[in-house]
Amino acid sequence: MEVFVSRAVRRSRSRKSFAYVAGAALAAPLALTGAAHAVTTAAVSEYTVTALQFTVTAGGRSCTVDADLYRPAGADAAHPAPAVLATNGFGGSKSDGSTDAIGKAFASRGYVGLVYSGLGFGRSGCLITLDDPAIDGRAATGLIDFLAGTRAADDGTKADFVTKDGKGDPRVGMIGGSYGGAIQMATAAVDRRVDALVPLITWNDLSYALDPNNTATSKGVSSHTPGAFKWQWTNGFYLMGEGQPILAPGLDPSRFGDLTCLHFAPRACDTIRLLNSGRYPADRAGAMLDYARSVSPVSYLGKVKAPTLLVQGQTDSLFNLNEATATYRTLKSQGTTTKMIWQSWGHSGGQAPGELDLNEGNLETSYVGQRVLAWFDRYLRHSGSTDTGPEFAYYRDWKSGYGTAAAVPALSQKVYLSGDGKLVDNRSKVTRGSRQYANWLVPTSHSESSLAGIIGLPDPEPYDTHGTYLGWTSAPLTSAVDVVGAPRATLKVVSPKTERVQNSGDAADKLVLFAKVYDVAPDGSRTLVNRLVSPVRVPDVTRKFTVQLPGIVHRYRAGHRLEFVIASSDSAYFGNRGIKPVTVVSAPDDTGVLELPVVAGG
Repeated sequence: MEVFVSRAVRRSRSRKSFAYVAGAALAAPLALTGAAHAVTTAAVSEYTVTALQFTVTAGGRSCTVDADLYRPAGADAAHPAPAVLATNGFGGSKSDGSTDAIGKAFASRGYVGLVYSGLGFGRSGCLITLDDPAIDGRAATGLIDFLAGTRAADDGTKADFVTKDGKGDPRVGMIGGSYGGAIQMATAAVDRRVDALVPLITWNDLSYALDPNNTATSKGVSSHTPGAFKWQWTNGFYLMGEGQPILAPGLDPSRFGDLTCLHFAPRACDTIRLLNSGRYPADRAGAMLDYARSVSPVSYLGKVKAPTLLVQGQTDSLFNLNEATATYRTLKSQGTTTKMIWQSWGHSGGQAPGELDLNEGNLETSYVGQRVLAWFDRYLRHSGSTDTGPEFAYYRDWKSGYGTAAAVPALSQKVYLSGDGKLVDNRSKVTRGSRQYANWLVPTSHSESSLAGIIGLPDPEPYDTHGTYLGWTSAPLTSAVDVVGAPRATLKVVSPKTERVQNSGDAADKLVLFAKVYDVAPDGSRTLVNRLVSPVRVPDVTRKFTVQLPGIVHRYRAGHRLEFVIASSDSAYFGNRGIKPVTVVSAPDDTGVLELPVVAGG
């Protein structure tokens, strides 16, 4: 079915994908710093939309992929246009507001758009396989074949109006958020024909995203030891996936597994069951980590050569800034053209006026939108004069425009954990002392209710219960301190009960703690920046360990104080098994250290 569309009258649909909903309501223009120039993707007013289906083989199953082709007016064999390929966030489809908005936005600017429902979603068949490059990525190559003109849609439709770099090689970029972000890297890893990527708010390693351990990292954000299970986010997605046959009814047998795993690949269900069990026997934990990484960019980024503009959200407890930073550094180190933007909004909210909202089509008037247009202008239209902007940019709420830098700022300032509960700026000021906390069998600290904002429920302010955490507080700041990046802490704890069981062969017997940094105002009120915490499963309580805290962009204002906290639990995660008292000892020559990436002038 083909529909003739005028951009001026077509309205976006109201339903948004579960994992891409956070960026939905941003509108007003924002003053820009370091914006790209010479963007030539002028908007056109009309395009057609044609519903298509493609039969693909994915994971040993034959199934149908449901897609919409957006063809700009005037695009034909004599006047071809580059293409933009996109799919939905988790739980969405080609028809949700944020996904079909991509087709509209780029078709109205002269690109051929091909937007499809990912495997297992909407009216597309097959199981949900978590953007596995060998399955989801390979399925996407069939759609790239269509754009190349080397295969037809199931109804016989062929595309002879896409710009080509050679026989069978269409000029094609990809854009999308969350689940629609990782698929870009999965596709580029198995198909070198992809020319440009713009992954938004997506993951580097699912084992970290769902079960983070922010210590003993072996590569990027990845650790060999399971962390603390992020049960709210994970089970929300699991229920969304298993409910697809009800949420998107259909009788396609390729969409169904068995009674123990209705709609996911079996290993995905095995992973969820293990995480919910609260146990990590070595053999099963290792298999879980291996599987989660096999479907994650961390395992295949070496094959991604397409120029990549990474956009990650600061307000995101699902896929935090550290994940994008790990992807960025890997791509840069292997020579892949890469730049990175930290915008305000992510899965946890954080909507700020003027930021990119594809539903509004505000590409030309938002900083990130301008950068996206420039990226595609450069790598899809081959406009060599287009400036694609700085290497690194970050949204800041205390100053107009985006801050920019040649790289993610390095750790530059140290403070020390004193025995009297103070954060001090010199080891000589550290007071000898020891302090203790203990966990309860129920969570006693709260950072967030992960799904509260998405389903419209109130979320209590963060809190910690006396006796179940330790905090170290600085003196009031004499001037503002701007932190851009991920703080890091080096700690040593004493826990005899943990020491007796930590080598049991089940990682769940190791100590769990949650590190975080509060902004304490002069009136004593505390703000946990973007409600982010750093879960840690301590490898060995007899040794020092390093904690990587979540990346933030935050100004600690003059008169405010920093408070570094380690808590015994957090309501958004599984915590300790059993009661495990913890003591922290401080001395001038042997104490914890907090390092901050401080920038001058913001």
